[in-house]
Amino acid sequence: MNRLLELLEQDCTLDDEQLASMADMTVEQVRAERARLEKEGIILGYQAIVDWDRAKSEAVTALIEVKVTPQRVEGFDRVAERIYQYDEVQSLYLMSGAYDLTVIIAGKTLKEVASFVGNRLATLEGVTTTATHFILKKYKEKNLIFQPQVPQEREFIFV
Repeated sequence: MNRLLELLEQDCTLDDEQLASMADMTVEQVRAERARLEKEGIILGYQAIVDWDRAKSEAVTALIEVKVTPQRVEGFDRVAERIYQYDEVQSLYLMSGAYDLTVIIAGKTLKEVASFVGNRLATLEGVTTTATHFILKKYKEKNLIFQPQVPQEREFIFV
């Protein structure tokens, strides 16, 4: 099971025959195991990692650290549940350290991200402090390296 999960995490486009060969399983075993893992919620979905800079798509990604007052009985879970309901939220983690939660969000503009933080996130009951960090450039994500773009050759004319 772990080998199959590792292979799918590395490249979810592998077909069942490729997975069977690489995991030393039969195709039927791969299909049955994948179906079980999906049904049990171990595999939550399949995604492509896109280099949006190369796609020439303008977007702003921010990492927001959030301090929270834990709720009685539910601890951080109730506040986290309210936060992850927002469409802008791509990822949400409970952390150790100075801040309790780390939220990764995306928006079309800096103003859109700032508006989300100021009007929706910071005003939630239980949220006491936020610190926003904008991601300027991605170098590596999920073990995939974002290759630098090859600079365009420039033609100089001297007179």
